Amino acid sequence: MAEAGVLETMPRTMTKETELKKELEKLVKTILVEEDYRLEVTDEATRILSVLKELKFKKPSKVVDNIVIPEEFICPISKEIMNDPVVLATGQTYDRPFIQRLLNEGHRTCPQTQQVISRTFLTPNHLVQEMISKWRKERGIEQPKPLVDDGVHTDADRVCLKSLLEKMSSSLSDKKEAAKELRLLTKRKPSFRALFSDSTDAIPQLLNPLSPGRANTHPDLQEDLITTIFNLSIHENNKRLFAENPHVIPLLVESVRSGTTETRSNAAAALFSLSALDSNKLIIGKSGALKPLIDLLEEGHPPAMRDAALAIFNLCLVLENKVRAVQEGAVRVILKKIMDCILVDELLATLAVLTSQQEAVEEMGLLGAVPCLIDIMRESSSERNKENCAAILHTICLNDRTKWPAVMEEEKANATLSILAEHGTSRAKRKANGILKILNRAASITHTL
Repeated sequence: MAEAGVLETMPRTMTKETELKKELEKLVKTILVEEDYRLEVTDEATRILSVLKELKFKKPSKVVDNIVIPEEFICPISKEIMNDPVVLATGQTYDRPFIQRLLNEGHRTCPQTQQVISRTFLTPNHLVQEMISKWRKERGIEQPKPLVDDGVHTDADRVCLKSLLEKMSSSLSDKKEAAKELRLLTKRKPSFRALFSDSTDAIPQLLNPLSPGRANTHPDLQEDLITTIFNLSIHENNKRLFAENPHVIPLLVESVRSGTTETRSNAAAALFSLSALDSNKLIIGKSGALKPLIDLLEEGHPPAMRDAALAIFNLCLVLENKVRAVQEGAVRVILKKIMDCILVDELLATLAVLTSQQEAVEEMGLLGAVPCLIDIMRESSSERNKENCAAILHTICLNDRTKWPAVMEEEKANATLSILAEHGTSRAKRKANGILKILNRAASITHTL
């Protein structure tokens, strides 16, 4: 009976720990990012660390061959002890081969947080690596041999690539055959992606079958080559090389406009991948990519919509592209999708980024953003979405007092902002309190008059 009691309490303990870790993550982000954070934030972070320490003694870790493995040493993907721990852009730690495999396959969301990965660069987690090494040494556990780097190319790879690229100047059937093989190899073998950064002639040879302005003459060939470009864009050393080539970005933009649904989707995905570098964001923005990406988002062909949405978000992280996106009608399209409950997480983040543009804020107000934002804040279970809604609504309220009455009515009826100000993320609390201050001042002025 005693064992049954322990089993019953385990899920509750794990749930509590998960909640505490999420709250701690928010607090740590506040401390690292915000210069004017309150001292109470550090006190609360210290308290949570103390509680987590107590829970740690109660929580069972993984046991293999009668050896208890601390949970911090386990990769969330492989569920095994990490040999090469690295930190993703979202702050989560994974074993390098497993997270790299997901990135190589084109996955663009963090497996744990589901956040969009804007940068695929992996940072070694030296602290965890040192802890694991010390733990192994103390228990006499041999350090496993590192996995062979499958990104190292061989002479056979070079010969194969040379042969396939030569076929791009041969007959149509040879071109199609070679394009399919390149698509497959660049998906499965990082070594082929790495080879392209070693050759100045590889990109022109690859693009030879796709004539500018007539890239969709042979849709199947276009699809295979555009998908190959997307596969190649994943390799870090290829990002600048491909974006600075005068033919690649225009070809991708043309392919976002026309081609099979998969061609358009993978062209958008390639633009997203290449836009990981800020210098590339500017190149892509100047190429006229935003309008076809916005059109692709509006047309509603999943998963093309998602690839377009991710590319738009990344591009709008630089000022010049925010201006372009607003001018090309991004606000209207994004808001319509959000109202239709499509890609709400991704598009709210983009809308929040665009609030730095006065024209965008005015357009949001005219298109009925306020009721939509209020509904999401009141009903959504996503803290990130509530936070973005509060940030957008705060900017709207600062710029347009005609929206105050609707917000006041919501607050009187449901106390949505008050609840968010008390239980939301650090940023959500700050924005919700900012809105409440605006409403209180407005009520004070009205009462005085």
